[in-house]
Amino acid sequence: RAVCLLPPDIARTQQHQMATSFSCSASTKLTWIFALLLILATMIQVRAQPPTAGFVNIDCGWTNSSAYIDNATRIVYRFDGESVEGGLSHEISEELMAGAANEQQKTLRSFPDGSRNCYTLTSIVGKKYLLRALFTYGNYDGLNKTMDGSPFLFGLHIGVNFWESVNLTNTDPSDTVWKEVITVAPSNAVSVCLINFGSGTPFISALELRPLEDTMYPFVNTSVSISNFQRFRFGNVTDPITRYPTDNYDRFWERWPDTSYPWINLNTNNKVESLDNVFNVPADILQKASTIDTNYSHMSVIVATGRNQDGKSLQLLPIFHFADINESNLSRRFDIYNAEGLLFPDFSPLRFQMVSKYKSGEFLHADAFFNLSKTPSSSLPPLINALEVYSLIRMDNLTTDSDDANYIKEVKTHYSLAQRNWNGDPCSPREYSWEGLTCDYSKSNQNPRIVTVNLSTSRLRGGFAISFMNMTSLENLDLSHNNLTGAIPDYQLQSLKFLDLSNNKLDGAIPDSILQRFQAGSLDLRLEGNPVCSNVKDTYCSKKKNTTSTVLIAVIVPVVLVSLLVVMGILWKLYREGKSGDDEDSAMYEEETPLHIDIRRFTYAELKHITNDFQSIVGKGGFGTVYHGTLENDDEVAVKVLMETSIAESTDFLPEV
Repeated sequence: RAVCLLPPDIARTQQHQMATSFSCSASTKLTWIFALLLILATMIQVRAQPPTAGFVNIDCGWTNSSAYIDNATRIVYRFDGESVEGGLSHEISEELMAGAANEQQKTLRSFPDGSRNCYTLTSIVGKKYLLRALFTYGNYDGLNKTMDGSPFLFGLHIGVNFWESVNLTNTDPSDTVWKEVITVAPSNAVSVCLINFGSGTPFISALELRPLEDTMYPFVNTSVSISNFQRFRFGNVTDPITRYPTDNYDRFWERWPDTSYPWINLNTNNKVESLDNVFNVPADILQKASTIDTNYSHMSVIVATGRNQDGKSLQLLPIFHFADINESNLSRRFDIYNAEGLLFPDFSPLRFQMVSKYKSGEFLHADAFFNLSKTPSSSLPPLINALEVYSLIRMDNLTTDSDDANYIKEVKTHYSLAQRNWNGDPCSPREYSWEGLTCDYSKSNQNPRIVTVNLSTSRLRGGFAISFMNMTSLENLDLSHNNLTGAIPDYQLQSLKFLDLSNNKLDGAIPDSILQRFQAGSLDLRLEGNPVCSNVKDTYCSKKKNTTSTVLIAVIVPVVLVSLLVVMGILWKLYREGKSGDDEDSAMYEEETPLHIDIRRFTYAELKHITNDFQSIVGKGGFGTVYHGTLENDDEVAVKVLMETSIAESTDFLPEV
């Protein structure tokens, strides 16, 4: 009798039903051999599937720390807890759950707090990536925000530069909106930030990062990224979207919607070769095309803007992909136009070879309207296999100096400052710089540097973070009114001009390097309220400020100029109309237009920074000298310093200002 050996996995599943030995007839043996061959073929097919090495797949809002395999793509997704701080996890509404096409659509993470919240994805510095963000609202909050008539939109940043707006106004809550960008990783991490515009709570459903070949999309570099405007494949296509594993890089290729007469679909089983690896369009896409009936000579390809998308404000780059897959040897030549004129004259696609037509780096201020027009010498009408259209993203904003960024993030970790909205890049863009930091943007072609860290009254505990000592541009450090303990480290950073450690629990000896700089007048030191000052009588341990002059400042900002104009108008009115009978009216007018002066208190160290160490004198008054200065928002100010000899007459100082 013949003995049949079962594959191990089948043997395990049937072990409880069979004895330890198996017998079968010759026909049964053939059946098992066929089953074994089928399993081997399946294994070969799985192994032949394109690799996903380097793919980063984040299911936002997924709360299970265990990864799962997507049923359609066989791509492994994981939860987002390791890639983001803050936010709230949600599931879409129960009535929409059954209609979700995949697991990623079922969950999301919202960010009701903070103006900027960022995901950080591991990358390789200098590597080119496709990054995709997906959004399925799913009425997760029960408020039906996409359909209530009010604007619902928020922004996306790629790193520190604006990428695109996500506008979900009047969008079906079950719809999935996606945004794609091709960019170069500036460091070992790529960040994606959601920006709150005040018109709806930002949220995200999934993030996908795909490595590209270095030769692909050659016009993308550290200064230029591109956002996917539309990407289409033509011909007789069944699936609305073609992606991985057909496309090794998991690009989304949408099916061209217009296939009615006079459009005609072409397809071939012959191999279509690619002459280069600039775009690596999948062979399956190149084996299909669309043309028109031979009685026609023009093909119009109108790429409509997406819902709530303003295409006219964008600079667009179209990329056409052609391969003549017709068996005929007749000539096919055509001109390619856009809305502004001729793009490519007298083009002839190669038979069974892909040719891509684009103007490298030339982004057009035009609608995505294209016309393929047959030339007089052509026997066949135009055809097209695929089309990509991208919009320009300028990567003009520079990230914070990498060392400064790393050290301040170490400080954040050291003191567990998750409660502060320290998210994304510390200094860039300026309007989203971290609270308590002042950065130096004066060198336009260099990365911003951190010059001030103010963590006063921030509930800091433990020892002094050593990372502060490595920030070589740091000038002002305020850690006062916290719970810091231990000794003061030997802080030998020569850039430091102001150090406030007052009202903590620091003890031990004060390092000589700090005392020497204080005595030389190059460091303003504040240590009062610490055990280290219990037996020290020096000024840095007293409540009296360590300054040789009393500084009173008047910051003259544009609002003051407006207020002065208002006052002058009132005086002119009084002069013209006379005071009699007008007192009541004038009082009412003044009550309606009060004089407003922006009042802000500055430390002496801040004033030194604002005035560049009191370098530029713009005038002198009876009680002191006036210096030119610049605030961190680039407002120019005048800083008047009261002379020590005039302290007794300081009551007259403010009226003079």
